[in-house]
Amino acid sequence: MRVKQEEVIGYESEEGREMESSSSSGSSGELGFHDNLMKVIVVGYALTSKKIKSFLQPKLEGLARCCYVIDCIFACVRCRNKGIFFVAIDQTRPLSDQGPFDIVLHKLCGKEWRKILEDYRLTHPEVTVLDPPDAIQHVYNRQSMLQDVADLGLSDAYGTVGVPKQLVIEKDPSSIPDAIKKAGLSLPLVAKPLFAKSHELSLAYDEYSLQKLEPPLVLQEFVNHGGVLFKVYIVGDAIKVVRRFSLPDVSKRELSRSSGVFRFPRVSSAAQSADDADLDPCIAELPPRALLERLARELRCRLGLHLFNLDMIREHGTRDRFYVIDINYFPGYGKMPEYEHIFTDFLLNLVQSKFKNTASLC
Repeated sequence: MRVKQEEVIGYESEEGREMESSSSSGSSGELGFHDNLMKVIVVGYALTSKKIKSFLQPKLEGLARCCYVIDCIFACVRCRNKGIFFVAIDQTRPLSDQGPFDIVLHKLCGKEWRKILEDYRLTHPEVTVLDPPDAIQHVYNRQSMLQDVADLGLSDAYGTVGVPKQLVIEKDPSSIPDAIKKAGLSLPLVAKPLFAKSHELSLAYDEYSLQKLEPPLVLQEFVNHGGVLFKVYIVGDAIKVVRRFSLPDVSKRELSRSSGVFRFPRVSSAAQSADDADLDPCIAELPPRALLERLARELRCRLGLHLFNLDMIREHGTRDRFYVIDINYFPGYGKMPEYEHIFTDFLLNLVQSKFKNTASLC
């Protein structure tokens, strides 16, 4: 089987398909009658300059401005010439003095910003904040982020999803060899910073070399996975899977002959120079759609997030044994094929759902 560096498939859950079907109702006759009820969707964003450049690309902004907007009360009429507008949040001014916003989209760090957002959510419950600061903080810690996957214990006819055995080292690096033995971890081990503000990782062939690393860090058993990693992007109910090359398998012979720690900028960077490759179909096969939909639905609920991705691998030699090795909040969606359409649909459905709920209460 011959595949390119990245191969994608889009999944959309049943909830998403139902939303799209319901939002297509309405007639042009209703349009003039309710035109005064139409509104532009305003998305205030607070992002780093790097994230702005990668996410707010001209194609996304152009598509968002031309898209349909749902009637804010009847949630059934659509209107052209109105759309989604992205407005930069001025961090030097009080957030409550800006807007009004329908949605606040953010990815900034710091206790002060989290406090500002939490206060804003309390005083502006009509605004959707993507996503809650406390929920984001939860997945910045690599120990707590994977605990939700482990607690889920997902296993059905389509496969099992778990996490590799791991150990947290908070302080003394000299304690690593004894800690590894007590925890029963097997070499080689992947070492990552405890707080997910860096994608850098190290692969250690012996426990003593790990003493060179600086805690706090997470040590994770390396699972052979055929050198292929699945990036599972989640945007609300929509799922997009991207296949990427990863670190190669480590044989027992190689493990016995190797020592030291090897650093990598990020796990999927090993294949950036590769155009295509011949892969075993068992390695290249994407995870089952039904399994991913259930996993995404459960994690959206447990994590309280709308925007995240999973780094997922299949254990080499198996067809249905998967591991989640990392979770990222608001990942690089600009690298996800068709992200512009997926994201604008998500924002429209999000606002439509809120309007429907408001209308039902009225």
